[in-house]
Amino acid sequence: MKKRILISDIAKALGISVTTVSFILNDKAKEKRISEALTKRVLDYVKKVGYKPNELAKSLRTGKTKILGLIIEDISNPFFGNIARLIESKVYEQGYRIIYCSTNNDVEKAKELIQMFYDRQVDGFIITPSDGLEDTVKQLQQNNIPVVLFDRYFPGLETDYVGADNFQGAFDASNHLCQQGYRRIGFVSLYSDQTQMKERSDGYMKAMDNNKQQSFIQKIQMDASDEEAMESLREFICENRLDAVLFSTNYLAISGLKAAKKFNFTMPAVIAFDDHTVFKLVEPAITVVSQPIKDIAENLINILLLRLQGKIKATRRMVLPCELKVRESTKVKVTS
Repeated sequence: MKKRILISDIAKALGISVTTVSFILNDKAKEKRISEALTKRVLDYVKKVGYKPNELAKSLRTGKTKILGLIIEDISNPFFGNIARLIESKVYEQGYRIIYCSTNNDVEKAKELIQMFYDRQVDGFIITPSDGLEDTVKQLQQNNIPVVLFDRYFPGLETDYVGADNFQGAFDASNHLCQQGYRRIGFVSLYSDQTQMKERSDGYMKAMDNNKQQSFIQKIQMDASDEEAMESLREFICENRLDAVLFSTNYLAISGLKAAKKFNFTMPAVIAFDDHTVFKLVEPAITVVSQPIKDIAENLINILLLRLQGKIKATRRMVLPCELKVRESTKVKVTS
């Protein structure tokens, strides 16, 4: 590792004062009436020797670290992983760096991570909030730390938010199943107060009501093991003789596919909320409700950067349309 070059080294090499070098490097040459010739000489030398400013000292001086905190549910989930990658690329272009981690919907872990990022003086947060995190988010706001939520939000808290139109996405998926001739359509979700889950459930229920179909709903515990989830899904699908199922998450749909294989029953027509690589590989390929990942990532960064620059005051809430990607798992039902 090369020795760090200090401002004092630059001053000594050029035969000028440390103060003069500091003024030039902090864009104060004109203000301090330093000549253009000397300014150019210093900047050329800095470029030549590869001087890097001390980021800690810079952050202490400006009050900004140019680091953002991204706290998501599960980085291994393609939905969150792809958004994290896009956000990282976008903020890098704007001169920021990002640190991110997963909470696995553990509220205590989420609180610890937010405190750790706060102690490290990140400039702002993008958070997928767990149940019970409302007071922590409110505290960040009270401390004037910009926060943008995504995927879900707290109804009673005014925060910037970016997410998909979960209600319409679930409604369109459920309506598609009805139009394809399916009549015993189930909905699989989680025991959770998270807004996106409620909106997806409401969309399913609205479609069932509009099509005058009976509703079948199964909720899985968020901390259920694979075995528990598979057994619960086998019982739900088989005992209700379902001919179609809408899964509220991609990982629940994967549990359903695993259950069918383990317990040797025929999987009914399937739609999953959020795409996954697996869904294109299995036969039949799985129809999905695809969230606009690129648009979500871009809006998250745009809103957070505008907040950091003090360019917006009113709360921003962006609800973006989903796309129903129809594949082989929801072909028209053939009746005998």
